Amino acid sequence: MKIEGKEYRTIWFENNVVKIIDQTKLPHKFVVKDLKTVKEAINAIKTMEVRGAPLIGATAAYGLVLAILENNDQSYLKKSAENLIKSRPTAINLEWAVDRMMNKLSGVNSEKILEIALNEAKEICEEDIKFCENIGLNGLKIIEEIYNKKKDTVNILTHCNAGWLATINWGTATSPIYHAHKKGIPVHIWVDETRPRNQGSNLTSYELNEEEVPNTIIADNTGGILMQRGEVDICIVGTDRTLSTGDVCNKIGTYLKALAANDNKIPFYVALPSSTIDWKTKDFKNIPIEERNSEELSHLEGLNEKGEVTKVLIYPKKSKSKNLAFDVTPSKYITGLITEKGVCEASEDGLKSLFK
Repeated sequence: MKIEGKEYRTIWFENNVVKIIDQTKLPHKFVVKDLKTVKEAINAIKTMEVRGAPLIGATAAYGLVLAILENNDQSYLKKSAENLIKSRPTAINLEWAVDRMMNKLSGVNSEKILEIALNEAKEICEEDIKFCENIGLNGLKIIEEIYNKKKDTVNILTHCNAGWLATINWGTATSPIYHAHKKGIPVHIWVDETRPRNQGSNLTSYELNEEEVPNTIIADNTGGILMQRGEVDICIVGTDRTLSTGDVCNKIGTYLKALAANDNKIPFYVALPSSTIDWKTKDFKNIPIEERNSEELSHLEGLNEKGEVTKVLIYPKKSKSKNLAFDVTPSKYITGLITEKGVCEASEDGLKSLFK
């Protein structure tokens, strides 16, 4: 997708260096950062210079390429894989990508291992782009159906950033939006600011603006009243881990949006590539929920009057905070799952009808 009129991907490999868009600098600065070691790739994932389940997976894949460039010994590669998996616990794509890479690289001789690793990492990225494009085409049908009935702008509410900045291109939840916009269907997006890191206001609104998609930022708790007023036609969100039961683990606050949508009979869809499906875990209580630094809650970043990015404390100094990064939306509140192979109900039977 585009930034200032130029086409970009979120990650690419060039001259033995992994290039990323540093998302901690957005929306006020656009910075392309070089990753030269596996340690730098791990740090980029931990500090959320890259984020979003598919992009984390791709970064981990390229992280193993960097590990091989440093030391192509199998023991070093295995240790690097373990450290990558530990970098963030909730998004299943991370472990999926590392396992896929290691299955290709295990036991490979040193002469061919770099070529095989680089080809596999690139394939993971190309596959994600195609999956996300197909998610968009499948989700487009849902938006189109709403428009054909309404004959007016389709108001879509989304949460966090499940946009192209969270993938390699297109995004998951935003892909149907971009496809509808390109087809000329009038859409307007309600963008939850998504505290505490404001990934909706900082990233989703930013990328929608660059593609000239009409959008309005709202406080996280505004969605309910908009639904009551009939100002939301559909909710589309992403997911960091989808269980085979259809339960969805996504950015904190997603569950509350699903409850409000259910109460107001608003369709609530989740967009995901199959790499985000966790076929092993059956009980959502067993999903490791990342708890991040409380400073993400107590401090805010923004531009001051001099145009400088500044961090300020917004809490009383003695106050404590708890910063859970994700919650789980039970399948009973989900209208359907939009995948690269089609749309299905949020259930084991639904997923198996497409993928097993």
